[in-house]
Amino acid sequence: MAKAGVQQKYDALALLGGPAVRPGGQKPYNTIGAREKQAVIAVLDSGELSGFVASAGPEFWGGTHVRALEAAFKQHFGVRHAIAVNSATSGLHCATLAMGLNPGDEVVVPPYTMSATATAVVMAGAVPVFADIEPQTFGLDPQSVRDNLTPYTKGIIAVNLFGHPARLNELRELADEHGLFLIEDNAQAPDAMCGDRKAGTVGDCGIFSLNRHKTMQSGEGGVLITNDDKIALKAALVRNHGEVVVAAMAVDDIVNTMGLNLRMTEMEAAVAGVQFDRLAELNEQRQVNAAYLTRRLAEVDGIAPPDVAAGCSHVYYLYAMKYDAEVTGIPRNIFCEALTAEGFYTRAGYVKPIYLEPMYQRKLAVGSGGFPFTASPRNASLSYRKGLCPVTERMQDHELMLTTVFQPPSQQHDLDLYVEAIHKVIAHREALLAYRTRGAAGV
Repeated sequence: MAKAGVQQKYDALALLGGPAVRPGGQKPYNTIGAREKQAVIAVLDSGELSGFVASAGPEFWGGTHVRALEAAFKQHFGVRHAIAVNSATSGLHCATLAMGLNPGDEVVVPPYTMSATATAVVMAGAVPVFADIEPQTFGLDPQSVRDNLTPYTKGIIAVNLFGHPARLNELRELADEHGLFLIEDNAQAPDAMCGDRKAGTVGDCGIFSLNRHKTMQSGEGGVLITNDDKIALKAALVRNHGEVVVAAMAVDDIVNTMGLNLRMTEMEAAVAGVQFDRLAELNEQRQVNAAYLTRRLAEVDGIAPPDVAAGCSHVYYLYAMKYDAEVTGIPRNIFCEALTAEGFYTRAGYVKPIYLEPMYQRKLAVGSGGFPFTASPRNASLSYRKGLCPVTERMQDHELMLTTVFQPPSQQHDLDLYVEAIHKVIAHREALLAYRTRGAAGV
């Protein structure tokens, strides 16, 4: 229902030539301050911008700041090992190879995630099998995972999407029941809780991101955590040209230890160390704003704020809403377009379901012969058809909306304006629908 008085206050939508609720849009998210700058200057003054050397010995493990960051992750998450890399994508690559995958092995993954979650499986010579998500918090649906298990399944990658844990305990039980590994792609949910455990610690290993868009960031970067000695060693070998150090390090199991340069620089590690130290503060800013926005959205019919499962905590990488066009009377995509024009970026959907990308539609990845798909014993019946994951497709095509308006430096006043902009768009529904009709007709 539109808020009383909004129609009178705004004669026209910004999309239709009227004044925007917030001219100029939102200020960028920037958490880099004096401590981060001082950390970088200290590295520059030291002259050691990277501490890595691709040979056996102390420098195989990286520089002072890289090792300090790893030590901080180990202490904070209560794990035996942390391996810092140059991106979360690299962390996923290290993780999948460390699991000992063979060509044609299958790994169950969600289709509603950044593409690297599934690409890491392909890069390991294995085949992604896509299970659907559950519609409340958008993580893997354990029942859909179970329905997609085959004799060739070796593992599961769960994604803790938008800042909320997947159904990790159920996925862990399922993995243990069938002798499968469980990797957590925890790029978006640092310090989210699943019961009494932190996201990223339920799986055999967890991957964290330090990308420029993340809550804590160093431009690029990632960290893999695990309690498994073998996973940690193989991940370190993949990070730093393992093929030339396994002999000197007396590594007997050299399967999947051919490495790349996935090393983190000292400057990135120095910035990441400061940001990680500030993680509780950075999360709290988002959680406070998200809680306030959730309360304000209670007055808007047709928009449901994010769910938080019982016993879990949400750290709000993005604020994910579900939209009901039948209630608002406005198609979701044009609603988001109008709201964005008012100065509040709102995204319709998240990403195309991964299996609809050309690599999966054509089953072409490495070389022209179709590897690794052709290595699968059931390649002929392995389907990536549209309709494969109906919940995912419904969210992407019709229901999901995302916004970053809650992120600092936004404050309650900005969130009040966001809700006001929503009311404004709904109040001008008829003009918006007429605009859409004219556009469709080419007028």
